[in-house]
This record gives sequence, C-alpha cells and structure tokens, in this order.
Amino acid sequence: MSKSMLFIVNGSAGTKQARKGLSEILEMFSKADYAPITKITARREDAFDLIKQYGKKVEKIVCIGGDGTLNEVTSSMIRTDCHTPLGYIPAGTTNDFATTVGISKDIFKAAQEVIEGTPVALDIGCFNDSFFTYVASFGAFTRASYSTPQSTKNMLGHAAYIFEGIKEIPDIHPEHLKIVTESDVYQGDFLIGFISNSTSLGGIITLDSDLVDLKDGKFELVLIKHPKTLAELNETMLAIRMQNYHSPRLIFTTASKAIIYADSEMNWTLDGEFSPGKKVIKIQNKKEAINYILKK
Repeated sequence: MSKSMLFIVNGSAGTKQARKGLSEILEMFSKADYAPITKITARREDAFDLIKQYGKKVEKIVCIGGDGTLNEVTSSMIRTDCHTPLGYIPAGTTNDFATTVGISKDIFKAAQEVIEGTPVALDIGCFNDSFFTYVASFGAFTRASYSTPQSTKNMLGHAAYIFEGIKEIPDIHPEHLKIVTESDVYQGDFLIGFISNSTSLGGIITLDSDLVDLKDGKFELVLIKHPKTLAELNETMLAIRMQNYHSPRLIFTTASKAIIYADSEMNWTLDGEFSPGKKVIKIQNKKEAINYILKK
C-alpha cells in the first residue's frame, strides 16, 4: 500500500525551479511508494487551508519553495497543532534555513533526502501572534528581502538582495529599542538586529555553527550597534567578517524569550517576509516544535 504525503508547491518562488522539476520529483516520490496529494499555492492562506484539511491525515508533509514558503507551512502546522514530519525542498533565492540544516540546494537531491531522511525536532519562534522558522530581523538591509520584486529575484538570484540593499544606504538610520531577556536588558541605537535560530542570516552574517544549537530552546540574539564614526564603521565590519562576537560593536547573547520595546514604525522581517512594526513585541522559543525531515 502506498504511503501518504501532502506535497505543497510554491511555483513562483526563486527561479521557479519548483515548477520546472515538479514532474521529475513526483516520479521520484512515486518510485519510493508515495502517493502525494499535490497542491500548488496561489495565495498565503492556501497553506493553512491545506494543512488544516490534510495535515493530520498523511504520513509526511513536503513543501517546495523559498524561506517564505517554509514559514507559511511551518506556521500553519503550529496553528493547527499538526505534528506530522515536514520535509523541505529549497527552491527560493537565499534558502538560509537549508544552509543551516544541511539540506541540498539541488532540488532533486533534496527530494531524495526527504524520501530517505528522518524527523528531527527543531525550535520555532513566536513573534506576538506570528511565527518564524529561523530569524526575526530589523534594521538596515533587512527590508530588501521583502521589497525586492519577485521578477528581479528570479533574474538575479541572491544578487538582487544586494542591489536592493544598496538603494537603502542613503536612508539608513539607527533604530532605538530596548530588549528585555530573562537575564539582561539591552538598550540603544542599533544598525541591524537578529533574533535567530540559524547560522546563515540573509547572507549578511554567518554565525559559528559551534555556537548555534537548533533545539536547545534558545535563540541567538545579534545586535549591531550604530557606528557614529568611520573608525567605528570599520571596526564593525571587521567584527562581522571575523565573527568576533566579543567586539564592543556587537551584542551577542542567547535567550529563550524576550520583550522588545520599539518604534511602531520600525518594521521587521520574519524569515524574509514583511512583518509590521509594533511598540511591544513578545518573542518566545517553542522548543522542538516541528519535526523536520533531514538527511541521515
């Protein structure tokens, strides 16, 4: 008897690899004795409707698309209390989550990893009433992830984010906020900030994998202080490049929860998707909330 699977496809993500390789991937699933219920999403709410209808009735859920697609599916699973193992085939522009957990960027190799892999429970973040798979970020250049037109992403790939980020340079200004964790309080003017469960942060920062545990119930908090002089700017760039987390230009710590007080006009990105600013933001780690299918 064939094994059941819900296969969610975002055909517009990244370079549209999902649509190009769909028939071959379906053939791979068929040869592995899966009978996938294949659905192509047209709007953000589609993933929730599909998870609600099929999520608890199948043996595996698999999605193909970018980080935003993974966010939609993961969030829908949490909202519907669905604990079915989730496989991810990265076909987006940046694919930070895949980089962190070691999923192949080749969609056919990633599909084989879904077939052969095993479930591993990883942490997920709550951001008020929303969720994020690997990062909540604010500040300079983070806007590029959601403001870059999809057509430009499709044509230029990751370089599209760089070009869009350059446009922001004349308008860069510090964000003033206060972050209260269970162990400390951080307040000041920051150029950029990340609350993450990842080693790859939008191609801007790469964290040492020895410092990041994806299932320890804690996030890594990275805050880059606003440089007021050219010397401070050079020191900041050097600290980022050398992964010097003890630099006075950076704040690096871990926390399982945080309350953030900020300007309501300061918008955020959750896994690269736009999230409107709020004066008070409560962030909570949901330890080992989703069972991701990863290669053995």
